[in-house]
Amino acid sequence: MKIILLASNPNLYSNRRIIEAGTRRGHDIKFINVGECFIKVATKSSEIFFDEGKKIENVDCVIPRIKPAMTFYASVIIRQFETMGIKCLNASDAITKSRDKLCTLQILAQHGIGVPVTSFANSSYETKDIIKLVGSAPLVVKLLEGTKGVGVVLAETNKAAESVINAFRSLKADILAQQYIKESKGHDIRCFVIGNKVVASMQREAQEGEFRANIHLGAKARAVEITDEEYQMAIDATRIMGLDVAGVDMVRSVNGPKILEVNSSPGLEGIEGSTGVDIASKMIEFLERR
Repeated sequence: MKIILLASNPNLYSNRRIIEAGTRRGHDIKFINVGECFIKVATKSSEIFFDEGKKIENVDCVIPRIKPAMTFYASVIIRQFETMGIKCLNASDAITKSRDKLCTLQILAQHGIGVPVTSFANSSYETKDIIKLVGSAPLVVKLLEGTKGVGVVLAETNKAAESVINAFRSLKADILAQQYIKESKGHDIRCFVIGNKVVASMQREAQEGEFRANIHLGAKARAVEITDEEYQMAIDATRIMGLDVAGVDMVRSVNGPKILEVNSSPGLEGIEGSTGVDIASKMIEFLERR
């Protein structure tokens, strides 16, 4: 197959691993910088170009690996591939929806998937109300467009929560308030889903004094056995969001697992290192079966 890895940085671990896996399995896989792509939209003759006007053609499939800052632009480029009949390993609309944390929670809740109680409002006049809706402090305040744990704050008291919310709002940032699952104790689970299968799962443990279990913030990761309920929930969440590949983040609560996020471009380094699973090859194998 002729495969395009559509991303921004060819040197990232995940991108290097996918290129290595594709090449090892005998495919022609090429990195293309999504920011350098541009398109022509025309009836029956839509085209995509890159690198000073080179046309992209004769492609079998595209693997998008999109950073948050490029979500809108990349979705346009991915949609252009789709209109040309080229399979993309995660569709443009699914990527767009999953990048919006609130949209993801709304969709999952609509389908009966467990999520933490979450509130959102536009005006600072509703600050006390949105705190009350999630059951008061301690609670988590999140930037809607945050990533890798950035823009996620644990407010220990209602006063602290009001201060954080109003501070973010003063910067014209969209935020949500969310129930804090105390019993998770700085632990979460990442399930890596490809198709209708969880191919690997790890538990991340936050550093001492930290509640965010992000690898980029120094969290430790180890392979973990997940329950049948957690397995099915990860599969269902990925399907509901319309994704082929996803990193589904969840926490264990006294009321069962709760999904925090469904990531459309999940990193490979932490989960491959902690589980020993060759996820990059499994992604290529999935494309081959398709």
